[in-house]
This record gives sequence, C-alpha cells and structure tokens, in this order.
Amino acid sequence: MLKAIAAAIFLFSLPQARAAEGREYLGYGRLITNDYLGDLQDRERTGAVSSSRVWGPEWTGALPKEFGELIELRLGVEVLAPANLTRPSAGSRPWAGAVSAGIHTHFKPKDIEYAVGASLYVTGPQTGLGSLQRELHELIGDPPPTDSTLDNQIENGFHPTVLVEVARTIPLGENIGLRPFIEGQAGIETMMRAGFDVTFGSAARDAFLVRDSTSGHRYKVIQNAKTEGYSFVAGADVAYVSDSTFLPENRGYMLTDHRDRVRLGVHWQGKKTSIFYGATWLGKEYEAQPDDQVVGSLRINFSF
Repeated sequence: MLKAIAAAIFLFSLPQARAAEGREYLGYGRLITNDYLGDLQDRERTGAVSSSRVWGPEWTGALPKEFGELIELRLGVEVLAPANLTRPSAGSRPWAGAVSAGIHTHFKPKDIEYAVGASLYVTGPQTGLGSLQRELHELIGDPPPTDSTLDNQIENGFHPTVLVEVARTIPLGENIGLRPFIEGQAGIETMMRAGFDVTFGSAARDAFLVRDSTSGHRYKVIQNAKTEGYSFVAGADVAYVSDSTFLPENRGYMLTDHRDRVRLGVHWQGKKTSIFYGATWLGKEYEAQPDDQVVGSLRINFSF
C-alpha cells in the first residue's frame, strides 16, 4: 500500500509542477455509482467512486489542440462482489476491491477528440476495502461479507493500466450532439470497446466531461457557469474483454464473448447548484453470472 500512496503523491505533484508553465487549476468532478441507486440490489459491480481534477490553459469551451496541455488527475475506488456476501454460490464472482490513481491528457488536434492516460490499480486486502464494506453494512443493518468471502477475494497486486479513447462530436441540431467513440484498455482489464453518446439540451454545453469506467456515463469536471437548465444523455457500448484481473481464468471463470452497457441520464444546472443522475444497465461479464444489473450514478455540486 505504501507504493500506491507514493505513486499517488507523485501523480499529484506533476500538474502542480507544471503550473508555472502556464497551466492553472480548472475544475473538479466526481461521480458515485452504486447498485442501491439502480435496482436496489447489492452484487457484481456494487459500488464505485471516481474523482477528477484538471489543470490546463484557460478553459474556452473546447479542448486544447496539443497532447499534454490539459492534464487530468483521476482517482478511483471500486468494489465488486458476489450476489450473496455470506454464502456465495459456486461459480459466483470473487469479492474484489480496487483503488486507482492515474494521469490522463485530453486534446483535439482537429475534429477528433483524444483521451490518453495511464493508471496504477491496487487490489487485494492491502486496500482495506473489505473491512470498509463490512463496517458500512453493519452500520446500515445489511449482511456484511463473511471472513470466507473476503478470504477468497482477488489477491494483492499492482496493475499498471493504459487507456485510450478516440471520439468525434457530430452536431445534429441546436443543443443536440452525437458522439461515437472507440476505446482501448490494457492492464487491470484488457479490452476494446465501441459505442456512442447522445446529448440533448444546454446544461452540458461547453463543459468538459470525462468517462466513468464503471457506468460509462460522462461526468462534468469543468462546468460552464453561464448555462442553466437541463441536458438529457443516452448512450450504449459493447466491449470485447480478453482478460480481467477481477475474473481470473486460473480460477475457472469464463468471460462472456461481449460486455454491454446501456445508459440514460440527466444533468440539471442552476445558478449555484448542479445535479446529475444516470442509470446504466450492465450486461453479464462472465458465463456463470446469475443475472445482469442496473446501477445508478449521482453527482451533486454546490457553489458558494
């Protein structure tokens, strides 16, 4: 765990070191995702938190042209769990906790938008997430994971991961945009993904959004304070996953031949408050998975 903390400190220091070269702090975004906010269950992709901080040149409503001008520091926590925390059935997913820290850059040389980044994922008992979930469940009166469930969790490990997304925003009318994208990732999970997002409304206009890895929703990191109202978003994607640390082949897990997500959400922005809620249907990730699931994602922001 000390290595992960040292890596996070190093990642934090990079954007600040470059501030003297014309880069300034631009914004902060976060997203909480949990299946209690979706189908009220507690299993599989059960909970995650993503947060992003961004440094770069003055924000004008559009990405800079050059690689490295806009830097995003992204931190994340995710818990994955079997359908039954006390008596997992044979073939259920192993309990897993992951903490991540990474740096990404976003740029748009011409009409194509790029997001390129690298992260370090830390897994296993060293994260302390098993104890945290147990304490939270005991606090709210839900059955906590048993010792045997946590003893079978994904092992301690450090997983360097790279991610590249390529997208293009196509205007379809006033305040309507279609954004097809492709994404490649290698590391904690190795996959290729393709999909699209559609946005209707003004609340997300000229804002900067990044994609949450669990739900696929894009959350605001830089807001345009001049726009108020609603934006409705919809999207879907499909991925081919060749390898997953969370579902190891040496434990007998067989991945599905494709992994699907379908999502709907709404952004609302007032003068000093903004809210996002989105729901995502997640298809099965492994052949023995009992069912698909729906997770909910939430962000509430107050400006004082």
